[in-house]
Amino acid sequence: MNDLSANNNREWFNTHKNRYEKAKNEVSVFCDLVLAGLNKTDVLETASGSKSMHRIYRDIRFKTDKTPYKNNFSARFMRATAYRRGSYYLHLQPGNCFVGGGFWNPDPEDLKTIRNRISVEEEAYRDVLNGANFKKYYPEILGERLKTAPKGFEKDHSALDLIQNKQFLLVHHFTEKEIADKHFAKHIVLAFEAMRPYLDIMSYFLTTNLDGEMLDLK
Repeated sequence: MNDLSANNNREWFNTHKNRYEKAKNEVSVFCDLVLAGLNKTDVLETASGSKSMHRIYRDIRFKTDKTPYKNNFSARFMRATAYRRGSYYLHLQPGNCFVGGGFWNPDPEDLKTIRNRISVEEEAYRDVLNGANFKKYYPEILGERLKTAPKGFEKDHSALDLIQNKQFLLVHHFTEKEIADKHFAKHIVLAFEAMRPYLDIMSYFLTTNLDGEMLDLK
């Protein structure tokens, strides 16, 4: 990927495409290992490592940066059914390997539901955020935030710090030592497993009513 970053053009890429295909196959096998680990603790709809991987080609239609190729490999592992919300994201790039997850840009209705449920079930939500293993990997919820109280909430609401979020993002970066470890896939799976309680409580908020009854999402 370092060579591609330095030669991000179609002519160079086409000349060296065999190198890319070899690297892509190796990453696909690696993603199979990650997927196998995830499947032990969650239910996913992603069928294989190769199916999890994103395309190398950038969408440059509305971008000022017209370089045609990404300088990383990335993959997304999707949770199965409408009742398991959120997904697992993997980013592999020299000097910048991380996992991510959460809720990037909830639509207005989902965002309203999330805020209402956090305000009502603040203690349960904080328990997840303060869980030792979760906090080890994800010490804070990232993303865009409001500077004041959302519409419909008082400025002195006890959960104001939680419901000001417009995005609810989790990111964990890996050290060079972890990346070099022959068991790196296991480190990734452990980071994803630490994320799971957050995905579960957010799924609960978005798929049940206040009485805990499942919504009809068909």
